[in-house]
Amino acid sequence: MSDADTPPTDAGAGRWDRDCAWAWYRQLPWIVGCNFIPSTASNQLEIWQAETFDPDTIDRELGLAAGLGFNTVRVYLHDLLWQQDAEALLARVDRFLGLAARHGIRAIIVFLDGVWNNRAYLGPQDEPIPGVHNSRWVQSPTSPEVVEPAAWPRLRDYVQGVLGRFTDDERVLMWDLYNEPGNEGLIGNALPLLREVVAWAREIDPSQPLTVGNWNRGEPFAELNRFGAANSDIVTFHSYEDATTVRQLIDQFQGLGRPIVCTEYLARTTDSHFGTHLPIFKQAGVGCISWGLVAGKTQTQYPWYSPSGAPEPTVWYHDIFRPDGSPYDEAEVDLIRSMTAERAEDGSTPAPSGAPDLR
Repeated sequence: MSDADTPPTDAGAGRWDRDCAWAWYRQLPWIVGCNFIPSTASNQLEIWQAETFDPDTIDRELGLAAGLGFNTVRVYLHDLLWQQDAEALLARVDRFLGLAARHGIRAIIVFLDGVWNNRAYLGPQDEPIPGVHNSRWVQSPTSPEVVEPAAWPRLRDYVQGVLGRFTDDERVLMWDLYNEPGNEGLIGNALPLLREVVAWAREIDPSQPLTVGNWNRGEPFAELNRFGAANSDIVTFHSYEDATTVRQLIDQFQGLGRPIVCTEYLARTTDSHFGTHLPIFKQAGVGCISWGLVAGKTQTQYPWYSPSGAPEPTVWYHDIFRPDGSPYDEAEVDLIRSMTAERAEDGSTPAPSGAPDLR
């Protein structure tokens, strides 16, 4: 589907036009959910490797998400998993999608990731550093491969292999091609690989939309942001900022004329809360995916850059439930349930101002 209505020359062949994007979005309920890492996994590799793949915990914790009224989870893969055993990875993703579907949940699947540790390795992972936020999360691929085109054929096999297997699978809501490209000091180096990833995905032409999230609005990221916006079927963004900033960002992204999903938010100590943000997202017809569900080995109830040995904070940064499944904040859970229980009569997503009504 072409997009002749979009001026940037980097808008690749195959991008959905706006009417197609809205037709897809209109048939969905309000997209609401969380970034999902089972509490027994410290990073992407522990989520999926044979020795640590934990379907019982996954099933139980997806049940907690469904109990909140969540209908979407965003989940990360890693390129080394494909190298380790491609068929086993596909089988585990299939099993995960089956478990999610049993709970009425669809998945946003993330391929590459520019965040946190630059040393990724297969096999047993080091134990989390006590008190440190996301101490074992790993980049995919690591920085040397981001800037080394000789490594990219392997990445192409990975991206296209997963896309090809699930290209028409209704349990997959969306494909998030590259999380926070340019993070960890790669601002000027991530764009060539990002261009390739988009091209690889368009060659497969999945039935689900593709997106590259906007996460840093600083001037050094202007070219990355322009390319991502020009090549996303659905606009996605991250914001851990306050309600005023989120409203401004939604206003800005509505100018692109496409459906919008915030794929990361919730940082209580920086004024990003369910109570302040869910009403904004819902009123604007914007999907929203908070960070974290059950506090566990990622330790994301601690704030970014927490020091080793830090005590658990009184006010959690991310996450919703304690490891035993009890809420961190009962009133907060009640609020989430009340917001997700409210639906339009036809179950559809409310239209942002100026959006075409295709119903």
